Amino acid sequence: MKKTIEFDEKCKACDGTGLYVGFPENDGVAVVCYKCNGTGCFHFKYEYEPFEKRVEKKDVIWVIQSNPGIGVGSGKHKEFNLADFGGMSIKDWEDDKKFVHGMEMRKFVCPAWWYQTANYELKPSWDWCGSCGAFSNCSHFSSKETCWERWDKEFGEK
Repeated sequence: MKKTIEFDEKCKACDGTGLYVGFPENDGVAVVCYKCNGTGCFHFKYEYEPFEKRVEKKDVIWVIQSNPGIGVGSGKHKEFNLADFGGMSIKDWEDDKKFVHGMEMRKFVCPAWWYQTANYELKPSWDWCGSCGAFSNCSHFSSKETCWERWDKEFGEK
């Protein structure tokens, strides 16, 4: 059953004046505020469905913690195993298992690339990282397994 939150509030776009002054409006000129149509009052309305329990996602068999922006899947010719992308089975995820050390997308990305999206606090800031523009342009990218070895020593589970 859907519920609604609804109220009138002072328009944030024009600070309740009904008039908006932005970058192109100069010398005492204003435009009628587009958010409140000049009334100074914005009517907020939000409809939602109360949360009861997590709903099953059909047709999913594998879950990864994060995707740093690469295509994932088994490929046209089934050249990849889904575990190549890190992560866990949908059953483990539904059983509330946690993503742990070793479940990263190590075959395809380096630690800096992975942890930039998965957990920024664990992103390494080594001297050679970050100055290459794109992670895959890094001179160490082709030997990223050595970066993962270093990351394991410095950040990984002891």
